[in-house]
Amino acid sequence: MNRRLQIFTNGFIKENPLLVLNIGLCSSLGVTTSIFNGLGMGIGMTFVLLMSEIVISIFRKLIPGAIRLPVFIIIIAAFTTIVQLVLQAYVTALYDALGVFLPLIVVNCIIMGRVEAFASKNKISDAILDAIGMGIGYTIVLVLISFIRELLGGGTLMAGTALKIDVIPEAYRIGMFNSALGGFLVFGALAAMVQGAKQAKQAKIDAADKANRDAIKAQKKAEAQAAEAKAKAEAEAKKKALLEAALAKKAMADAQKVNEEKPAETSAVEKKEE
Repeated sequence: MNRRLQIFTNGFIKENPLLVLNIGLCSSLGVTTSIFNGLGMGIGMTFVLLMSEIVISIFRKLIPGAIRLPVFIIIIAAFTTIVQLVLQAYVTALYDALGVFLPLIVVNCIIMGRVEAFASKNKISDAILDAIGMGIGYTIVLVLISFIRELLGGGTLMAGTALKIDVIPEAYRIGMFNSALGGFLVFGALAAMVQGAKQAKQAKIDAADKANRDAIKAQKKAEAQAAEAKAKAEAEAKKKALLEAALAKKAMADAQKVNEEKPAETSAVEKKEE
């Protein structure tokens, strides 16, 4: 897979900040009571992450290592403040719904982790891809958790907007999903599904590797057996050839001996007749 494509897609499943790395859970579970809140938090977080990674990647060689964390926090705080002011001015309902979790973006482990582990060590183009990929993966999970919790707990979809839809009658709603317990249950179920899928995939890879190793082992064994049989056949052929050569040599020697004895016998006969 192309390196840049891999950087971009890492945040979707392989290194998803919520379902795999399990960081930034506090604010994530706190705001996912509706799709509107989850989507707003995801977009705001992605903006802060993207801009922070861009700035830190540009100035990564100029930021002293001893004070890098305070500098990172100041940069993140600046963009978080921009998000706060924009939401307060233009999307008041979302600003009020996110509440204290909005300013807490400053110390969110996802952003701090990515700027420290990636943006501060890579060039700007890679940092942009990493930020967008992580942001998309984070937003997708937030919206998915919000969808389940809002549907089962509130019986609605897109509450807080003009697109609000009532899906489940109030008598059949499960209020637990509006609480922290419901958030952890939904998150745990999704995380378990992801881990199960990864383990199943890894099991297939391991099985394929084992089959490949067994095939290579069987091939080597067959080659060794063939080489052994060939060597044995060559040894037998050589032994047979030596035996035939010895027999031929012995036959020649016997023939020569007979030829030598025959004139002597002839002479003895002639002498006796005289």
